[in-house]
Amino acid sequence: MRASLLLVAGLLAATPAFADAEFPATLAGHAILPADTFIAPPADAPADLQISGKFTGAARTDAVGTVMGLSAGRPTGLSVPFRGQPVQGHSGIRRMADGTYWVLTDNGFGNKRNSPDAMLFLSHYRFDFEKGTIERIATVFLSDPDKKVPFRIANEGTERRYLTGADFDPESFQIINGKIWIGEEFGPFLIRADMTGKIEAIFETQVDGQPVRSPDHPAVTTPNAPGGAVDFRVRRSKGFEGMAASPDGRFLYPLLEGALWDPATRGFEQVNGREYLRILEFDVQAGRYTGRHWKYVLDENGLSIGDFNMIDATTGLIIERDDNEGVPERACPAGQRAENCFHALPRIKRVWKIEMTDANAGNAVRKIGFIDLLKIRDPNNRSRVPLSGGHFQMPFFTIENVEVVDADHIVVGNDNNLPFSSSRDPNKADGNEMVLLRVPEFLRAR
Repeated sequence: MRASLLLVAGLLAATPAFADAEFPATLAGHAILPADTFIAPPADAPADLQISGKFTGAARTDAVGTVMGLSAGRPTGLSVPFRGQPVQGHSGIRRMADGTYWVLTDNGFGNKRNSPDAMLFLSHYRFDFEKGTIERIATVFLSDPDKKVPFRIANEGTERRYLTGADFDPESFQIINGKIWIGEEFGPFLIRADMTGKIEAIFETQVDGQPVRSPDHPAVTTPNAPGGAVDFRVRRSKGFEGMAASPDGRFLYPLLEGALWDPATRGFEQVNGREYLRILEFDVQAGRYTGRHWKYVLDENGLSIGDFNMIDATTGLIIERDDNEGVPERACPAGQRAENCFHALPRIKRVWKIEMTDANAGNAVRKIGFIDLLKIRDPNNRSRVPLSGGHFQMPFFTIENVEVVDADHIVVGNDNNLPFSSSRDPNKADGNEMVLLRVPEFLRAR
């Protein structure tokens, strides 16, 4: 990140500016892991983890497959609880030198209350874009046998102390020098683990030299009388969503999903009326925040980000999206809402290329241009689902994986929120999709 400003200036002078430009994307491959993909917990895991999703309803339910999953009130065709752990919720991706990928699975079923039986893990995958398949090579489960987590966890009384979605909500990660660094939403926290998934350290979030917390942080408690103050600056589910790393692995750049609350103005942080998200800088060697940050200004207030990875020392990719889902062919009639159609179609599902340098530290990143994930060309018939309006679309509620593959390609993947998202078919739970996109102009834009 701390690249020579002269070098950056020279690059900018030598290449045209494409501020806010839209670039074409061509589908080069499409692979799908079926929604109903499950794995068994480790042999030493508590018996409670053999069945997951027991707490997703209004009351505990132990009978497997008895409570239908719903997406905006629509039945998705898959019911909880599940036997085993679902391989779902893909929420962070890293490409390895051998062409395989590590992918992070997030909290489980959406919040602390409903996910105490959802294990936290990363999976090692091989994508075959020609065959359209995703092969799981290995899975690493997060655990805390050395008691590094500074609060009580769900599996406190066990030897291995496997972590669950009641403990953390991991949303992004990097692998640096044989260590897994995870960006987490509940604290928000940074978590360091070894390659077996064993927790080594937990880092509190610091902004401008002060700790910032969400209402799910263990130190944030409700007052003992009505009307009392509850002090936090991060909205629930708006902690670290994306987290990039400098190419040399020296710095992490965790990105908050929501704007911070500003106690001075009694509002969320904004630039010219638009909310911005903080990109923080963490020194991996020193094990601390540097105090620097950048501002990612949203296209519209209320949008969210999905993932963040660097292309090189000064440019990166960020997914920006609305919360809508669905395809026009299955849209509800205007003004109506039903169980078999989409009532709120997506408008903004984009991958932005941004520039962040020493020169704009403390200020807004430069948004160079974007690709529209609702308007992907498919001249070579790579899609494994029907096209919409002549385009391949990623119409998902949450799209939370983006990574550079080579000089011409990126890979983008959804988080299918099993069994609570049905974005291609109103009544069919989404699979885990990985999409290979050819975007040479986008990656070269300056």
